[in-house]
Amino acid sequence: MIANERSPIATLFPGYFALTMATGIVAIGASLQTFDVLANTLFMVALAAFVVLAVLSAARLIRYPKALISDLTQHRSGFSFLTLVAALNVLGSGAAVIHQWWTFAWVAWVAGVAFWLALVYPPLIGVIIGEAKPEFAEGINGTWFLLTVSTESVAVLGALLLGHRNEPSQLLELTVLAAFTLGLVLYLIVMTLLFLRWTFYPVGPDDLQPPSWIAAGALAITVLAGANLLAVRQAYPRVDGLAPFLEGMVILAWATATFWFPVMIAMGIWRHFVKRVPLRYHPAYWSLVFPIGMYGVATYRMIAVTGLDDLDVLPQLALTAALIAWTAALVGLVVTLLRGASSARRVM
Repeated sequence: MIANERSPIATLFPGYFALTMATGIVAIGASLQTFDVLANTLFMVALAAFVVLAVLSAARLIRYPKALISDLTQHRSGFSFLTLVAALNVLGSGAAVIHQWWTFAWVAWVAGVAFWLALVYPPLIGVIIGEAKPEFAEGINGTWFLLTVSTESVAVLGALLLGHRNEPSQLLELTVLAAFTLGLVLYLIVMTLLFLRWTFYPVGPDDLQPPSWIAAGALAITVLAGANLLAVRQAYPRVDGLAPFLEGMVILAWATATFWFPVMIAMGIWRHFVKRVPLRYHPAYWSLVFPIGMYGVATYRMIAVTGLDDLDVLPQLALTAALIAWTAALVGLVVTLLRGASSARRVM
């Protein structure tokens, strides 16, 4: 029984779908900058990773439902499950942008909304009504920003679908606008809590793990959602009426995301070079790759809808940095899998 509880499926990292998120957004960034072969390859890798992770997650749900439900309702891990929602919407966006597979995009978006409804409330309700509550400094972490990331991912793909419809849809328009504005509110709530935790409670190396980077990624995806909405303003009077607000929020989110990156880099330097935490692979590192790739794509789209052409070098720099980070994470994953397979053979 103990061996089963420690099996890779039983202990599957809840946020592993960040692998698909990171790979998919880098693929979209490559496509926007016309690196078509790279974009196609990365998209297929993202799709394959999603299928594998979906099978493993389903196996965990069937074989170890108690362990999964426990993770889903915990402060430290519950919101990590929302990577599934973002992964679906990133895949759908990639299918639309890279391949023009609009049916795929629609299916991914509907599934993303369904999983958002299924996964956003259990951790929220669990942390509210749970009797055993951790200390504030122990309970909150960067994965809480996935509340914003998952919500804004619904707006990102939904806005793309708005632009592809032959006839305007008020329901879809309202859903996208609601997701965009709700994501902003959720970010303000979580950022206030996490900033308080960082600045008024002792911080150790384990408190500044890669999910902290989602602070920047949540804003970057907000920029992309707003930019995609601005791109369809001519077909939707309600969106057009909100255009000044949307543009203001896009610039605000972009400026704040840009502001956070030096802080995130400083945290990483302090963690690994000052506190000498070994740089070892962990699935959480895909949460570091995603914000970099998302920042590049979001900036590219913001430039397209606002005409801020002086920023055109930033998407290129962000794509380069994202590819370096993605490659490093992939190497770490492959090495870890090979070591695991080697250890398994020795045991047998």
